[in-house]
Amino acid sequence: MSSAGTTGGDDPLQRAIWRLRSRGCWTDAAALLTPHADRAVHAGAAVQRTALLVERCLFTGQGWAEAEDALRVAEAVAQDDDDRGAAACERGQLAYAATVLGVRDRADEARSALGRAAALLSPGSRTRPLLDFRRGLVAEHLTDAPQSAGPAYRRAHAGAEAHGDTLLLSFTWRHLAALALREGEVAEARKGFAESLRIREDLGFLIGTAPALAALAEAEPEPEAARLRAEARRLFHLLGGIPTWLADQLAPAPA
Repeated sequence: MSSAGTTGGDDPLQRAIWRLRSRGCWTDAAALLTPHADRAVHAGAAVQRTALLVERCLFTGQGWAEAEDALRVAEAVAQDDDDRGAAACERGQLAYAATVLGVRDRADEARSALGRAAALLSPGSRTRPLLDFRRGLVAEHLTDAPQSAGPAYRRAHAGAEAHGDTLLLSFTWRHLAALALREGEVAEARKGFAESLRIREDLGFLIGTAPALAALAEAEPEPEAARLRAEARRLFHLLGGIPTWLADQLAPAPA
């Protein structure tokens, strides 16, 4: 969920990373950064490589050892508080993913790492909105405290807008919409889910489009909801069943 590598701008390396990442080829994207990731002068590359491998864990439930190895490298080559804070943010996300996917309960580690990141990152750091978003995830899904998740998501949303992090906005829109749906605010939820889907389609974030379609289906009446789920199911199978956690949601209803 890091914004690193999004579309890539004028940087050929970042454009190549984004093309691979957006299609779920995280290992290949991370390999492009390997020549730079073990050098202190390229601490940012080490964090970006870690972020790609952590994202793979969350979407596929695999690759935990590789992500841990990359994370240790990122922590070792960090040169300042911003580098250390960014690495701590990825450690928190890896621990969150392991917990929410039922691999191993690392909820305490997730909270501790994200708290450490908050202490290290400056208020104006580009990583701060991502950190706020991830603290919202922990509050909502590990602590079951949506009343705390909402403010964290809104801070992340404002920060993503300020820093021009369009991909992160697709996540904040979606999670704020989910909270709205929980409160019965269907129109607001529909707006947020639709905006998340629009952003992902505009960016070409193919791997994140099926979840966005399925989320919007939850706020739409039939037959539009069925159409959205069918499209999400088609894309899910096209991408080899990724993200794995979407399988139950997209399972056809029993006859």
